[in-house]
Amino acid sequence: MTAGQPGSFAAPSASAPGKTECPRAVPVPGLAQGPGTGSVLPVLPALRGLLPRGGLARGSVVAVAEFGLLCLALAAAASADGAWCGIAGIPEAGVLAAAALGLDAGRILLVPDPGPSWPQVVASLLDGCELVLLRPPARVSAQVRHRLEATLRRGRGVLLVAGDWPGAQLRLRVASQRWTGLGDGHGRLRACCAEITADGRGEAAMTRTRWLWLPGEDGGVAMADPADLPFDIDEEPPGAAPGLRVVSG
Repeated sequence: MTAGQPGSFAAPSASAPGKTECPRAVPVPGLAQGPGTGSVLPVLPALRGLLPRGGLARGSVVAVAEFGLLCLALAAAASADGAWCGIAGIPEAGVLAAAALGLDAGRILLVPDPGPSWPQVVASLLDGCELVLLRPPARVSAQVRHRLEATLRRGRGVLLVAGDWPGAQLRLRVASQRWTGLGDGHGRLRACCAEITADGRGEAAMTRTRWLWLPGEDGGVAMADPADLPFDIDEEPPGAAPGLRVVSG
């Protein structure tokens, strides 16, 4: 498979020294076909309460503090509903992990290393995909941001950034997370309960917080009621190793 084909892990090939070809996103048959032309892309039910419109607003940039299961979870429902999704700059993003959350592996374009011409690669993906998950290789200049945002608005897709993106309409982060399944020095990790916060600009200015199973014991994503958790969210669970509690800024 070559870069830009569904499920491909191949990096873009160089056609000349110092040049990187963009993935052939647009020519793929049916690539522009998606889940409709509504104002939002759907998200999993557990995530709807974090988003002002209950989905990912088309033409917007959504920034997640770092790459992880939350990024894939945000893309899952749109992909399952027929949207093409591009993933650029995240070589550790696995098709199996994505498919476990409901993403359609046949509608994922993978560009693990877009190279120095990554803005052109991402622009090509935005022209053909309804959702693009990007981890920029470095700090993004205002010029590059504005150019990609213009492409994004023209295509009416969503740019999901793993990392910082000044001016993003919506920002999400994992404020804290707790794993369950370990007893007094024994057992297996079974599920992770994560506190997710979301804020942003305009209609997303109000901070929203939800506890989610990310993942639950079945590998999926679901809402978690703090009152029903097998531990006190304000205290370290009995017998837990110190490293099982993670707090990220």
